[in-house]
Amino acid sequence: MMMQQQVTDTERGWWIISDENRIWLPQGELPFGIAAQWSLQGKIALPIGEWQGEKVWLIRQKMNSHMVSLRHIVSSDRGLFQLAGRGIQLAEFYRSHQYCGYCGNKMHHSVSEWACLCNYCHERYYPQIAPCVIVGIRRDDQILLAQHQRHRDGIHTVLAGFVEVGETLEEAVAREVMEESNIKIRNLRYVASQPWPFPHSLMMAFLADYDSGEICHDPKELISADWYHYDQLPLIPPPNTIARRLIEDTIILCRNA
Repeated sequence: MMMQQQVTDTERGWWIISDENRIWLPQGELPFGIAAQWSLQGKIALPIGEWQGEKVWLIRQKMNSHMVSLRHIVSSDRGLFQLAGRGIQLAEFYRSHQYCGYCGNKMHHSVSEWACLCNYCHERYYPQIAPCVIVGIRRDDQILLAQHQRHRDGIHTVLAGFVEVGETLEEAVAREVMEESNIKIRNLRYVASQPWPFPHSLMMAFLADYDSGEICHDPKELISADWYHYDQLPLIPPPNTIARRLIEDTIILCRNA
């Protein structure tokens, strides 16, 4: 049963306090321990999972300080990061689905699944997940890396984008690569997936080989894009990200080429 409850002094676990895609990190990391330790008594919490034998609680509220992006803990343990991502996405889902989009009446939360229900027209809403593709592209002993306009922190990463209506994943990869870099790829193969709560994506990762074309990056999406030798890479994404895995997998392929 997924039922909200009022927190007492003695509830214990990991605490995800989230509002508008932000998370409370009072000491730079996810709060853990007894509710009273963090002055959380009296707040309404929803259990959303377990981590290392301890409950994970979601509280939908904005705190006075230390509300930051989940990116601050992207390098933490993958399982805990994914649970924190679930919390942020559920908090935003419940915030944006207070009223039915069909009839306008107020909705309530299901106690058996992650859903919002309308008692008037009986419509049922689930959290929406946006499928994204991300691809590491190799040319001999080089990898294609780009700086994205939305990440002005010097990080160079692989190409990615959202899947459009009516596309297969393979078609989405080919289109995004062509739109962003002007090159064609071949030998596309699936690698892995990762929930990515920025704000509610599922990243599906691929590797591919260069086929043809000269790089001409899309300035609306990218600051730059270029080929980099596998042992002379710029700043790349942190560990525990699917982008980092693709880069590391491509480095292995380059070394073995």
